[in-house]
Amino acid sequence: MQTAGPRPAQRATAPSAPSVGQLLRTWRERRRLSQLELSSRAQVSTRHLSCVETGRAQPSPELIERLAVHLEVPLRSRDDLLLAGGYAPRHRPRGLGDAELAPVMDGLRRLLDAHQPYPALLLDGHWDVVDTNPVVDLMLAGCDPELLEPPVNVVRLSLHPKGLAPRIRNLEQWAGHLQHQVRSRAEHTHDPVLHDLAEEVAGYVQRAGGAGPGGGATLGTDLGTGLGAGLPLVGPVLALELLVGGDLLRFFSVSARLETATDATLDDLHLETFLPADVRTQQVLAR
Repeated sequence: MQTAGPRPAQRATAPSAPSVGQLLRTWRERRRLSQLELSSRAQVSTRHLSCVETGRAQPSPELIERLAVHLEVPLRSRDDLLLAGGYAPRHRPRGLGDAELAPVMDGLRRLLDAHQPYPALLLDGHWDVVDTNPVVDLMLAGCDPELLEPPVNVVRLSLHPKGLAPRIRNLEQWAGHLQHQVRSRAEHTHDPVLHDLAEEVAGYVQRAGGAGPGGGATLGTDLGTGLGAGLPLVGPVLALELLVGGDLLRFFSVSARLETATDATLDDLHLETFLPADVRTQQVLAR
């Protein structure tokens, strides 16, 4: 009996990239908005929005931008929407050393310097350090050198057992606060790097729950559910309580972002400044 020869290998077909309509629908569902709610905010008919999402209508770049604004889509992801719609990106990130960004970066660095004698950091969207003022070195003394190799992630540095964690007196509370921040930003941006960081932080948080001052028992609550991590709060703000050179320093933090950035690199940046939460901290840093 004659047997059939081997069948020719079938070429694997690559999965098609999602259309602009599919991406817009995904972002709308992430924001838990109905088509009626989004169309009302963006001043477009519900019928037209439905046609865009199903591919029956091609949105203009202006409509894509308008919908993205009301969906709070990060600038990096807005370029993905524009590319999926067949348009050129408008927010392509420049390098931090780009000449066009120089005036803004110089201004941000002046803010870092002006914040002395208190610590301040310029961070990117993943909490990696872009720049700091010299006071930050005081806080980082004693950290494992490997954690200080670029890129330095301040969340990892704060909670890692070879970083600041052994010197943070209210580690359980501060770990829960940082976990909440990372989770919230990961859910808002859907950035896979932030989702990975959130998983890493969860491990530090579990460790912090069983290694509090005096060797306290592991908490039975989720440390990352919100500010203060479900633990008793003392004072009007949650303060970082950090042992530095034999002194207990207490800081509250203030974050600031560029509200008018049109470049994706600048849109990611934020200033993290620390201010003394008590007179003793003020006195120590004034020396």
